[in-house]
Amino acid sequence: MKTGASYWMFEGGLEASLPPAEAMKKAKYLGFDSIELCIASQGVLTHNVSQTECENIAATAENIGIEISGLASGESWTCSPTSNDPKIREQIAAFTQKAIRIARWLGTDAYLLVPGAVDVFFLPDAAVIPYDICYQRAVSFVSGLIPAAETCGVTLCIENVWNKFLLSPLEMRDFIDHFDSDRVGSYFDVGNILLTGYPDQWIKILQNRIKRVHIKDFKKSVGTVDGFVDLLEGDVDFKAVKEALHAISYDGYVTAELLPYQKGRPEITAAAMKQIFGCSFS
Repeated sequence: MKTGASYWMFEGGLEASLPPAEAMKKAKYLGFDSIELCIASQGVLTHNVSQTECENIAATAENIGIEISGLASGESWTCSPTSNDPKIREQIAAFTQKAIRIARWLGTDAYLLVPGAVDVFFLPDAAVIPYDICYQRAVSFVSGLIPAAETCGVTLCIENVWNKFLLSPLEMRDFIDHFDSDRVGSYFDVGNILLTGYPDQWIKILQNRIKRVHIKDFKKSVGTVDGFVDLLEGDVDFKAVKEALHAISYDGYVTAELLPYQKGRPEITAAAMKQIFGCSFS
């Protein structure tokens, strides 16, 4: 496995103000093998970036000696694919079509996708979407992206997040299988799942559908967003996670996603990743 850092874990990452080259240098300095870049509608890397700009970023990564493991975005939280407003659904579909192409230009084959939400826990004024309607709209959204994903050779990696949707490994498995496309898979987050499930069970059920893995830690006794803590300070059984990943022959990227930025946190995260993954860490 190759260890990676999320662009969002560095100062200025969540604000989309940190130049990708600077983030890549920071990740390389800390010893990570890769970085997951992030795209937004505003900031230093947007859906309007040119192919030449993306190819320059990819060339910079190569010169630095770091891989780009994937492309992520938080855009579909505030511009939801399952919104009651059809204009918003059209807007996020157009954004994601461009993002898929940009992922390819950056030289990666994975795009992290949140396909919708019944509820957005950090947006109390957001509409609550009935589960069955959310499911129908999410299926329609993903279906519309598959032609672009297949053309570009980019996998839509659906992440388990706190959206009150796709709540069990069986449902996530069946949702992915519904599309019958090699370009729809799972972005499995070990910390996100701890409130309602066991990471090793999800890994065993999702099997080779897992294309990328996010590493976080979480204290179950807290039970809210404040329960996310630095690695090795929570309740994630990383030994069981590693054994489960080994059992399914997962040999891809494991990316630390520790948010928000705090002074010293990237360094703490790098040290913890080295302790967790040992010799797989550069």
